Amino acid sequence: MKILRKMLIPFALLYGFITWSRNLLYNAKILDSRSYDFPVICVGNLNAGGTGKSPMIEFLLKFLLPNYKVATLSRGYRRSTSGYKLLSGEEPATEVGDEPLQFKRKFNKAMIAVDANRQNGISNLRKQNAEIILLDDAFQHRKVKAGLNILLTAYSDLYVDDVMLPTGNLREPTVGAERAKIIVVTKCPRKLTHREMDTIRTKLRLHNYQQLYFSFIDYSEEINSEEASIKLDDLKDKCFTLVTGIANPKPLVNYLKTKGFNFKHRIFKDHHNFTDKEIAELTKEALILTTEKDYVRLYTYFKPRQLYYLPVKTAFLNNEAEFKSEIIKFVKGQ
Repeated sequence: MKILRKMLIPFALLYGFITWSRNLLYNAKILDSRSYDFPVICVGNLNAGGTGKSPMIEFLLKFLLPNYKVATLSRGYRRSTSGYKLLSGEEPATEVGDEPLQFKRKFNKAMIAVDANRQNGISNLRKQNAEIILLDDAFQHRKVKAGLNILLTAYSDLYVDDVMLPTGNLREPTVGAERAKIIVVTKCPRKLTHREMDTIRTKLRLHNYQQLYFSFIDYSEEINSEEASIKLDDLKDKCFTLVTGIANPKPLVNYLKTKGFNFKHRIFKDHHNFTDKEIAELTKEALILTTEKDYVRLYTYFKPRQLYYLPVKTAFLNNEAEFKSEIIKFVKGQ
């Protein structure tokens, strides 16, 4: 695979030039980009997948919903429908996308919508009185100019250490990071030292207007099904199957291994739509643990207490209060 990727370097250079040129046209205002007079916050990345966008969106929803009418807008990756759709929470994941459905099931008071045309989606959400709109994975969608860009980069795969697709995983050249006011290094070790933080800060070459934060994935002590919640540690004496259809399951696998669990792992690609044959095979398993994103695509096929998911959330290593303050400052400054 590494040899194949190296052979694709000419295509990576071409892709990099095309995306750089496109950004240059937007920066020069030759291509139109619409901005807004109300708070629009974009959560995105430069690397393709696996940076923790969904937990960050959920962090913002939990923080902002008590005081504002908050909406999220996603394109609804791999959904079978098209156009604008406001979720009720009762739709199958195949129609609206797994992550939007996950948001709606967890935050019922939020307006969760999907639309590949972000301008159209924002317009519709404003008609429904959304006060703040969170754009999920729209950093490269330059037709919309968010008032605040939050750029995520995983600790084990910093964008400055990556190269362009298809040789690497970058969606655009690293100079694109300049559009972000807030950069969050995600999935950090819990005991990351200040010296390591300073090293990363130096590598990222931040501008004076950019703030840097460090976060980690905090796993719940309980796992949930439609009918029950049990302690994660209750699985210690059981054999179970871990099912993942996410971009990078390694952190979850390593976490479970360090806790001494005995499990086998069924790996599927990110946002995988399970076939009837795969579902039939999985329903033969006595006990399955999965991610929350996979759960919304699977739960209707399983018996009660046969399928559980492990909730996760974004937690900050330091300066969480400062991060929240920056968000509120932006929201109130509009």
